[in-house]
Amino acid sequence: MELVYPPVIGLAKTMFRVLDMRITIEGAEHIPTTGGAVLASNHVSYLDFVFCGLAAQPSKRLVRFMAKQSVFAHRVSGPLMRGMKHIPVDRSAGAASFAEAEAALRRGEVVGVFPEATISESFTVKALKTGAARLARAAQVPLIPMVVWGPHRLWTKGRKKDLTKRHVPVLIKVGPPLPAVEDATWMLRERLGGLLDAVQRAYPEKPAGEGDRWWLPAHLGGAAPLPDPTPA
Repeated sequence: MELVYPPVIGLAKTMFRVLDMRITIEGAEHIPTTGGAVLASNHVSYLDFVFCGLAAQPSKRLVRFMAKQSVFAHRVSGPLMRGMKHIPVDRSAGAASFAEAEAALRRGEVVGVFPEATISESFTVKALKTGAARLARAAQVPLIPMVVWGPHRLWTKGRKKDLTKRHVPVLIKVGPPLPAVEDATWMLRERLGGLLDAVQRAYPEKPAGEGDRWWLPAHLGGAAPLPDPTPA
């Protein structure tokens, strides 16, 4: 029985209504209604998991996210994460986390992964870790790319959080599944980059002034840091 996840979803939806957030989801039909799948998202804010999970609601799926061990060790977030059956990632024992995620996929769960491994401060797609693609290949399940854009205006790395900001648009775009092939990580990064560019250009708001340009990537005229050079 799911005793923790449904109330958390209800609380999140209440927050969306109170803040009058303008949330648009496109491509939710790509998330299967049954069976395992890896949902691989870009990472721009500390709230991304909330919106990635929201994209699975039309398919009536609950997403089990892979998250760093420290989140599970926290006295507040830890019990919630365990109650929602998310998957802890101990980077010193990665094989155990991979095995737990693969087992969840084989049970028919949707597993959420942020393959950049950390928030992208440039708001572009960083070089990806291979885990998402390897998981999909190992469990023989769909690898589904998705992006979120907008929640970084509320809470992101290096900025003071503002969880009371109202009317913030959030765009969520899910792409078709990728084939579970050996070079899927490269394909995933290409697909995430294309999806992210599409939602950034379609975003209905612009910075309010020079001091508000921080939330746009540099290549779109924003003041976010330039991306790190891609490793060879």
